[in-house]
Amino acid sequence: MDHKIFQPQKDLEEWVKCYWTLEGDLENTPIKNTIIPDGTMKLIFHYGETYKHHKNEKESIILPKCFLIGQLTKPYIVEPLGITGSFVVRFQPNGFLPFSTLTIKEIQNTAVPIENVFGKDGKEIGEKILNANSTIERITLIENFLLNKLVHKKTIDTIVKSTVETILNANGQFSVNELSQQNNINRRQLTRKFSSTIGLSPKQLSKTIRIQTTLKTLLNNKVKSLTDLAYENEYFDQAHFIKDFKEFTGVTPKEFYGDDLKMSLIFDSEK
Repeated sequence: MDHKIFQPQKDLEEWVKCYWTLEGDLENTPIKNTIIPDGTMKLIFHYGETYKHHKNEKESIILPKCFLIGQLTKPYIVEPLGITGSFVVRFQPNGFLPFSTLTIKEIQNTAVPIENVFGKDGKEIGEKILNANSTIERITLIENFLLNKLVHKKTIDTIVKSTVETILNANGQFSVNELSQQNNINRRQLTRKFSSTIGLSPKQLSKTIRIQTTLKTLLNNKVKSLTDLAYENEYFDQAHFIKDFKEFTGVTPKEFYGDDLKMSLIFDSEK
């Protein structure tokens, strides 16, 4: 699988984290991929074959060619149906709000067809991106589209913005009580603001960022022991670490470390 990351232009950096592409033939793609929550929403354009989403062991659906994926709070299992060619717009944790026509909290763990997000404009931009001849052309198309939508942007709450930055800088190792005290705001109010802006609570975002930090440590470094890994990332104990790890990845740390490094294709490191 060929995975490349591209940075947005300066005017979109506040909203868009990066763009990435994933390409590969069916023979070299895992039969099933687990998309692990990373605290961001994404616009996904399958210019290759689309994917099937397995809701559980008995239910599955064919994903649209162009769609928005809401915030994930659990593993999202997908299966390629042919040659992979995907272009993805990965937003900042609070970055999709200016473009949203939907209630962000209500689309958790949901793939929403692009025309249901942007109407006729969404259908048109989807067709243009699918028919584009290069990644650069796709980036130009989506950036022009998003910049046009920013004319009517919604203001991001400054408390939410500063709290997100704190969580990211601390790699998720920050309690909600500390966050609410730091911003002089009631915990319940902070949670409401987060849910409407990001689609996650502060606690959910913190847990997500911490598990992502832990996963990248697993993938990029030689870990002496999983116990050391748990304490290095400030989990209360190993049982707490294993519980959170399985909640987000669907497997235990030992299973991931031993045989599931293919998951590295799904979440992106910064380049």
